[in-house]
Amino acid sequence: MTTSPHPPPPAASDHPTDDRFRLLVENVQDYAIFMLDPQGRVATWNAGAQRLKGYAASEVIGRHFELFYPPDAVERGWPKEELRRALEFGRVEDEGWRVRKDGSRFWASVVITVLFDGAGVLQGFAKVTRDLTERRAHEEAMRQSEEQLRLLMGAVADYAIFMLDAEGKVLSWNTGAERINRYREDEVLGRHFSMFFTADDVAAGVPARELAVALRNGRAEAEGWRVRKGGEVFWAAAVLTPVIGPDGDLRGYAKVTRDLSEPRRAAELERSSRRMEEFLAMLAHELRNPLAPLRNAVEIMTLKGGLPPYMSAVSAMIDRQVRQLTRLVDDLLDVARITTGKISLRREPFDFRGVVLASVETARAGIERKRQVLTLDLPDGPLPTTGDAARLGQALQNLLNNAARYTPTGGAIRLAVRHQGQALVITVSDNGIGLAPEAIDRIFDLFTQERVARDPSDSGLGIGLSLARKVVELHSGSLTAYSAGPGQGSSFSMLLPSTAAAAPTAAAQPVEPQVSGRRVLVIDDNVDSTDSMVTMLNLLGHVAQGAYSGEQGLDEAEVFLPDLVLLDLNMPDMDGFTVVRRLRARFGDELMIAALTGYGRRGDRRTTLETGFDAHLTKPVGLEQLQRVLSGGPILRPGPVFR
Repeated sequence: MTTSPHPPPPAASDHPTDDRFRLLVENVQDYAIFMLDPQGRVATWNAGAQRLKGYAASEVIGRHFELFYPPDAVERGWPKEELRRALEFGRVEDEGWRVRKDGSRFWASVVITVLFDGAGVLQGFAKVTRDLTERRAHEEAMRQSEEQLRLLMGAVADYAIFMLDAEGKVLSWNTGAERINRYREDEVLGRHFSMFFTADDVAAGVPARELAVALRNGRAEAEGWRVRKGGEVFWAAAVLTPVIGPDGDLRGYAKVTRDLSEPRRAAELERSSRRMEEFLAMLAHELRNPLAPLRNAVEIMTLKGGLPPYMSAVSAMIDRQVRQLTRLVDDLLDVARITTGKISLRREPFDFRGVVLASVETARAGIERKRQVLTLDLPDGPLPTTGDAARLGQALQNLLNNAARYTPTGGAIRLAVRHQGQALVITVSDNGIGLAPEAIDRIFDLFTQERVARDPSDSGLGIGLSLARKVVELHSGSLTAYSAGPGQGSSFSMLLPSTAAAAPTAAAQPVEPQVSGRRVLVIDDNVDSTDSMVTMLNLLGHVAQGAYSGEQGLDEAEVFLPDLVLLDLNMPDMDGFTVVRRLRARFGDELMIAALTGYGRRGDRRTTLETGFDAHLTKPVGLEQLQRVLSGGPILRPGPVFR
């Protein structure tokens, strides 16, 4: 821009006071104080202006003051607008960014005052500028801190966090408060916090007492029933803390409330479960007393003989129903004993072949009644194991009864036993109604039965499978289920330790191709899960080793050199996806890696297969699914998904 020649310096005043004032202004260091002519050109320049803006007087006098404004402010005509407003109103105040000689910006507070002489003629403008950059930075930091705190409080959804004034009226309201108490902010601001207490607590003065305790002790903690919008009560834990100002005055209270309804409900369910177990134990015990004379009566009628045909039919009916009731009572008693830890096992070596034959004989009546075909597949020679033969026979009978119950009339049931490494694998399979994927785990829950149309005489309490699994686990074994889906039959596999290894004979028909001697590394932070899987793999004839963290697993892999890695996805030190990347980087695609996880949704399976895993196993893993992975074969990424 063009500038006019510098105006002559003002003539020396005849008044000493004016000279002293001019010297005072020129030497002020903290404020830029200077004059503008009527066109906005700099006419005077003090020491504060030079310090603040970086220009010497010779560099700015005569130049337009828009020199000190950022380009965007100049483009929109803000400097000229300031002069116009000063002319209109006598003065103008402004805060905004200004520019120093070196191009750096600073936040300035500006006052422009219009100057007229005694005749009312415009002489120019007085401009005073102060650097407020540090104050603005502090205010901005405070604002950001407050904004972050506000966003934090607003984002917390699990806790109700809000402020009360000194009388207990609500001053603020966060997202968690709205979620827990169900009130919107505009519905509670200014209302007393006693609105969240039950009527009995309000009548007893509980809200006022909480305020008094918090003020006296520095905090007040309480658990109790609180009231949501609409009158619903919930169990809450609350902390009330007084907020004290710098002068020691009470500013109000901070209140944090957490909804503990679910944990309380879970604890109550646990207590109810214990009470139910105790009740079942007592009920089953008491039911045995009337069963004894009923059993005796049937035996007497049988021994007496000579009964009319209709009485023989009645006797047979009573016999069947007593046997059914006896089985149910036995199951109830056993479940009660197992769940209360009072069951005792008689451990001794025995031949499992005898258990198989006895169980088949016991279950034969129910199978023949439905004209089902039972195929028995046993290897030659003994089946040695150690444990409680009666309890294991009961578990096997439950599997056979379950197969008969869920297989239609005329269906097929197969019981196969085979050696697998140092283990016995007993499989009961059928061509019955099958299982949906989500039912695989559920069927082992106590008192759970799949809802199907079946013979009304096939009654039960949903105890058998749960009891069978518990008995097998007490023998350091496992019981798993498999089904290809509804209508495609089911298969239950019981794995038990064998006291002596025996080679399978031609009569044995394993469900999956047998393979042994694989080197398997199990990486899972759950110690029980890892150890039990290692034990099972060793029983099946493999060489297995466990690691309890991602880092330990990587170290073990370097030394152990596994053929197969069963890898958990959630571990505290390193997730499975990180571990699989590092294993692939070290061992390449030759190493087979299967995800071993509790996540089994379709999206979870797709993720594992897309991130370097060969297969996906959902816990608890069925023996058939484990055998498929162990068998190796042409399993290449993207690998199969096993349920």
